Parts: sequence; structure tokens; C-alpha cells
Amino acid sequence: MKPELESMESLQLFILTQEQEQLQHEIRNFAADEIAPHVAAWDEASEFPLAVVKKLGAMGLMGVLVPSEYGGAGLHYVDYALALEELSAVDGSIGLTVAAHNSLGTNHIVLAGNDAQKRRYLPRLASGEWLAAWALTEPGSGSDASSARTTAVRKGDRYVLNGTKTFITNGHYADVVVVIAVTDKHRGTHGLSAFVVEKGTKGFRPGKKENKLGLRASDTSELIFQDCEIPAENLLGIEGEGFIDAMRVLDGGRISIAAMALGIGRGALDAAVKYVKQRRQFGKAIAEFQGIQWKLADMATELDAARLLTQRAAVLKDAGRKVTCQSSMAKLFASEAAARICDTAVQLFGGYGFIKDFPVEKFYRDVKLCTIGEGTSEIQRMIIAREILNVYPSRG
Repeated sequence: MKPELESMESLQLFILTQEQEQLQHEIRNFAADEIAPHVAAWDEASEFPLAVVKKLGAMGLMGVLVPSEYGGAGLHYVDYALALEELSAVDGSIGLTVAAHNSLGTNHIVLAGNDAQKRRYLPRLASGEWLAAWALTEPGSGSDASSARTTAVRKGDRYVLNGTKTFITNGHYADVVVVIAVTDKHRGTHGLSAFVVEKGTKGFRPGKKENKLGLRASDTSELIFQDCEIPAENLLGIEGEGFIDAMRVLDGGRISIAAMALGIGRGALDAAVKYVKQRRQFGKAIAEFQGIQWKLADMATELDAARLLTQRAAVLKDAGRKVTCQSSMAKLFASEAAARICDTAVQLFGGYGFIKDFPVEKFYRDVKLCTIGEGTSEIQRMIIAREILNVYPSRG
């Protein structure tokens, strides 16, 4: 790598450009005006805020990673991580909706699609006219994608899909779904392929909508394929390489979950700081007690450490590096740190932290998904260990 590029990467870990600061400021203001007043109501009703998603599309945030030649913003992962943190600091549900659309469904088309597929789908996805979903998980295959049962059988110039996907973000509202299905059951992960399925295709429908602990304004549902016929040109990438492409997609997707966790953790920390300055006990604000101050110090330090890991992964991704290990580290640490921060925030609020009139109980519920989605913490540790052992092989 050239020295000047190494220097640029190092600086980007610490210093935002003027354009990035402007982006951050614009999203922060939008979130305060358009999202914050409705968070509690959306959460209580499990209401998907489609109108806000459309506004985010008009801002370019539904096509952050899409090249400008296909109608996208053509920005970088550092910019994308900033955007997700700002949205998630107000409502993790919005952050998750944007993340699943951008770094999973849409990005799979960016990474593996041919030019015709990109020109058909990406402009509408980038503008927010269409919403994307990504369907890998099944009822019997969570972390073990090789045990997938959804099949895609070639019949002449078409494929016929049968099976069920579960825990699919944006499932009920998606106009375009990227589906991972088995094309050769004898080849394990090398027998998986990816396909684009459009809303309204005969034999394809959303199933049960999940009633969730947190992130309730984000839609999560089953997808059902029953003799669903799609044109052969809807094959995304090369047949049998769907799993390989999916792992590339997840390398970037885990950066987005890390950024989402950062936002939720920051939202909880901000609420806690404001509360302890106002709450008085024994004649003074509880912020004056050393025990409270130490908790805040630990929360802020963990949050900054998580941010640095996330920014490092984003910078390396933008530089075209392999980030399997770095994105897993960022996702693992940021999600678990944010969970600890949210737990501490509830503790600092005392009894008020346990009721819905105050924001931290929602952050507490929302953050848990970050330790589960796009690979559990246990899976991240397996990936990191595997990468470390590959870098440091045994000798002797």
C-alpha cells in the first residue's frame, strides 16, 4: 500500500471530513425533527414508518453504497456508518430498516449483479421508490446456512422456488428480495445460489409478522415460496456461488450492525447524562456522586473504543481490503459494549428506567438484536478465531 493511502486511512479513523460532518449534521437534524417525535408511538403499535423511509430515500440514504452511475449516492462505508449511528441514536428500528435495505439486499445486487440487473433494480432501490430485503435465514438454519432447505430447481428458462425464510427484515414491505436457495443439495454451501424475486411474483408472499421484544417499528417476517417461478435471468451471480457472495455481503453488513449498536449505545448514554444532571438525591444532582461518574466514564470509553473498531473496519472496506476479521471484531465489541451501556443506563435511571415514559427502556430492548442479527456473538468469535489461526499458523 502507498504511504499516502496508509496515512489517509489512519486519519479517517479520527478526523471526519467537512462533507462527513455536514452529512452527520443533516441526518441528526432530520432524526430530531422527523423521527424522534414518533418513536414511542411507532414502537407501541409496531408501526412501520414507510413515509419516513421514503423521505430517507429522497435524502439519498437508501442508496448510500450504490454507485452514482446507477442512481446512488456513491458514498463510502465510513459515511454509511455515520448515517446509521445518527439514525439509530434516535430509533434503532429506522437504523435496522436502512441497514437491511442498503448493506444486505441492495448491496448483494451491487456486488454480484450483472449490468442489466443493476440497471433494472438499483436506481429504484437507491431512490427509495423500492425497498429491499435479503433472505438467508430459515426456521431450521440460522448460523448453519449449509442446512438451508429452500430450493431453486431449473426448468428450462426458469427457476422454481419452494421453501420458507424467517426473520427477514423489511419482509412485508420489500419490493425486491434477494433469496439464497439450494440449487444442488449434494454440494453443501457450494450448492447455494442467489436470486432476485420481485413483489407480486406468483407463488411468493410474506408470511407471519413477528411480534418482537425490541426494534418493533422495523418489519420482521417470514417469506413463503410455493412453486414460485422466476426467469433464469434472475439468478444473481454464478450458480453455486450464492453462499460465497453472501459472506462478502455479510462482511459489510456487520459493519452496519456495529454502527447501529453504536447509535443505540450513544442514545442511551446521552439520555443517562441528561438524567443524572437533573435528578437530585440527598441535596445534590446524582451526577456529583463519584459512583455515578465512574459508570459514565466506563460507558463513554467503551463507546469510543467500539467506534474506533467500527471506523477501522469501514476505512479498510473502503480501501478494498478484506475485512472479515475486522468487521466481526467491530460487530462483536460494539454490540456487546452497547448492551452493557444500555443496561447501565437503565440502572442509572433507577425505577424510571423501567417504565416507558423514559427512553432508556427502549434502548435496552432494541440493543439486544445487535448481539444476534447477522451472526451471533458466538459466531463472531468463531470467525475471529478462524482468521487469527489463518494469520498465525502453527509451526513445528
